[in-house]
Amino acid sequence: MKAPLPIILHLSQDDPKKCSARKMARFKRAKLVDHFNDIPFRALVLDPFSQIALSPSDDSILRHRGLAAIDCSWEDAERVFQRFKKNRRAENRALPLLLAVNPVKFGKWGELSTLEALAASYYIMGHKDDATEMLSIYTWGENFITINKEPLEAYSQCSNSTEVVEVQKEFL
Repeated sequence: MKAPLPIILHLSQDDPKKCSARKMARFKRAKLVDHFNDIPFRALVLDPFSQIALSPSDDSILRHRGLAAIDCSWEDAERVFQRFKKNRRAENRALPLLLAVNPVKFGKWGELSTLEALAASYYIMGHKDDATEMLSIYTWGENFITINKEPLEAYSQCSNSTEVVEVQKEFL
């Protein structure tokens, strides 16, 4: 069964020509929203500052409440996520470290585009075909899985957040 489309809170802080979130919406791979309140209550929200790692056990939340990403500038991320936490209850999760392949942050650990973060999330939660389909909107997309194949596979075999954090240590 196909996983639900991700929701992206788009804050219009990036160059529109390079924005993976906008392109995902154009290709019907995600739904863009403009307000914090448009993210479903208790949805999974990708949060690089969360103390809990995303794991395959989060798939039930994805299926019942959805998955959201907040598309903002890396320079403003800490302030944006603090504001979000004050205004909305969600199931915040951090991704384990992966290598960015997008042209803007190529080769940087953990500084993924919104597309890469969402695709990694779907992959880790067992929706590998959905992840591949998302990434297909860019010529560099399939390289994200190729370059991160070993950690993505390892993370997708974990049973919970604690195991993901332990496995992540092997790749640091």
